[in-house]
Amino acid sequence: MEVTILASDLKYKYPKVTETRFDAKFSGPGDSAPFNRDDLYDILPLLAAVMNELERDDAFTLHFLEDLMNQDMPRFLVSRGEVFDFLTGCGKEMLSYR
Repeated sequence: MEVTILASDLKYKYPKVTETRFDAKFSGPGDSAPFNRDDLYDILPLLAAVMNELERDDAFTLHFLEDLMNQDMPRFLVSRGEVFDFLTGCGKEMLSYR
């Protein structure tokens, strides 16, 4: 199952950093590139990868991950790989209680 997330699927609106729109995006769990929490073009591929890893395609899970990213994710997590690991780990934990 390959999930594609559109901006309209998200709970929140995010700014678009057009200068880096065509730069390489999330490449996998070990991605050491910095994650921009305020760039829609960085957020969409990362959330899609997390949803694919969790094997989910529902709005509840997506919005939970967004809330987690915006409200609870520590600021010391700076790379895309760290953010992916955090969201995937928390998502798996949340799904085990559902």
